[in-house]
Amino acid sequence: MDIAEQLKIRVLAVILFTALPAHADQIRGVVVGISDGDTVTVLDNNRQQHKIRLSGIDAPESHQPFGQKSKSNLSALVFNREVIAECSKTDKYRREICKILVEGRDANLEQVKAGMAWWYRQYSKEQSPKDREDYEVAEFNAKARRIGLWVDTNPVPPWEWRHQ
Repeated sequence: MDIAEQLKIRVLAVILFTALPAHADQIRGVVVGISDGDTVTVLDNNRQQHKIRLSGIDAPESHQPFGQKSKSNLSALVFNREVIAECSKTDKYRREICKILVEGRDANLEQVKAGMAWWYRQYSKEQSPKDREDYEVAEFNAKARRIGLWVDTNPVPPWEWRHQ
């Protein structure tokens, strides 16, 4: 094998390695704040606060229809409760992007099931295949049952609302 072939193999190995999803960091702590239907503050065991944006979902904005109901629903699920946050990255606002587990239940998915958030298809490739399927089914079922934000005939997704 010549040097050029060895170099190609090394470059390919680096590309493949960096394309693999990073291992999720975990934060264990108590939810001490709810900003809206998809953002919480977790106080970890070292008394450090983490602003966390729930991955895989997008909830109505605060002044949007169902914005306050979405926030209340998330609060009922996680506020003042111990959680495990499985975090995959940080967004441009320096929030950690995480799946929140409370007593083994995926709070992000519960928001979608309750019709209090959209499944955020734009970022679906960052989810596991099982999560993608679960979130898609949950949104389909919430729409079919016309619960939460799906009682409106034409709910406006938050990503469109923000651009208005």
